[in-house]
Amino acid sequence: MKTFDEWMENYGISHQNKINIMIHKLCVPAIMFSVIGLLMCIPVPSIISKVKHFNWATLAALMSLIFYFRLHRKMFIGMLLMIIVMYTLNSFIIKSYLLKVSISIFILSWLAQFIGHKIEGKKPSFIEDLSFLLIGPLWVLRFFYKRIGISV
Repeated sequence: MKTFDEWMENYGISHQNKINIMIHKLCVPAIMFSVIGLLMCIPVPSIISKVKHFNWATLAALMSLIFYFRLHRKMFIGMLLMIIVMYTLNSFIIKSYLLKVSISIFILSWLAQFIGHKIEGKKPSFIEDLSFLLIGPLWVLRFFYKRIGISV
């Protein structure tokens, strides 16, 4: 398994342009938020639906958090907090609108990211390795950590 620093270095290769970086800082969290919302919209089997707050979003969050925990403890804590906040915010969206809101954010954010990569002149990292879809949020979180003085 690659180290955290190796993932950051590999992801950073296709994210050098300031405009592309700015787009990613905005759109990666937006995509993550929308994916949580989309997963919350998928019905769960009735036997599982009796467990409060359990849905496909919590299952995906748990699996991704295992990856983050194994990769980097400080980043795991940040991702855990981000996921809790995003899950909570999605919970406040009226259920009848959640799917529409999530799809809209998802599409607009991906369009912006592809524009950013067009400006960058490099393909998105996930085309090479789908694991980069989990790395993008860490890459953005690392900027936030740096800004508030947390070393990683």
